[in-house]
Amino acid sequence: MLGAIIGDIIGSSHEFNSIKTTKFNLFDKESCYTDDSAMTMAVAEWLLDDAEHTHKVLEDKMVKYGSLNPDAGYGGMFFRWLFFPERIFESGKRLPYNSFGNGSAMRVSAVGWLFDTLEETEKVAEISASITHDHPEGIKGAQATAAAIWMARNGKSKTEIKDYISAKYGYNLDRTCNEIRPNYEFDVTCQGSVPESIIAFLESTDYESTVRLAVSLGGDSDTQACIAGGIAEAFYKDIPEEIVSRAMRLLPSYFKETLNRFYDAANYHPKYIGME
Repeated sequence: MLGAIIGDIIGSSHEFNSIKTTKFNLFDKESCYTDDSAMTMAVAEWLLDDAEHTHKVLEDKMVKYGSLNPDAGYGGMFFRWLFFPERIFESGKRLPYNSFGNGSAMRVSAVGWLFDTLEETEKVAEISASITHDHPEGIKGAQATAAAIWMARNGKSKTEIKDYISAKYGYNLDRTCNEIRPNYEFDVTCQGSVPESIIAFLESTDYESTVRLAVSLGGDSDTQACIAGGIAEAFYKDIPEEIVSRAMRLLPSYFKETLNRFYDAANYHPKYIGME
């Protein structure tokens, strides 16, 4: 899960200042965690605290983490859902709004770590998405991301991951980053950014190259690096210490506490957990 958060931080300074190269400084003065990380933490805490996986508890977690930093860069519809539900729903209740934005995929990485079967992983990914992103493409983006993480952490090869995601979700993963990059533009839809994020992982050689490739596409860079980075952590089982250390300095203490709880629950104890 930390792989997703670090990807978000690295991509943050290029979200609205896109680049088309893998040669860039991983961190700069604009680097910060965004709504991607905040909602990733909300989903993780939901999984830790709610064995029934209910929307009510997930809503509470999202509101909690959103309220801790309301300026984290939330999209318009989600911002209204989070902070002003009475302005878009006559009932004053938070209801899904048929979104197929990539917000469902950016927050799902924790789901890929905690379940024994791929079937259960995909089921819980659907629940995590459908609280807001109940459009089929919004659900598909979350499920595909969580499935890739589950397969990666369970030792599946890149070929196996690619073949499964392509067959199950209909994504075209036969392209390369070099083919995508020249004409690719900012795209916040699941169908227009999740496949590209997975391709960045498939083409990578380690965690750092995954994130560099995802950012270099020049799209919704923080979210794509978040999605790709989450898969890469599960597959490579390693994030360079220097990268972790730089990112940890930018995270609030309550993030670190939840991360430690999460990795304990996942029975995964990478060397970088506990670093400051």
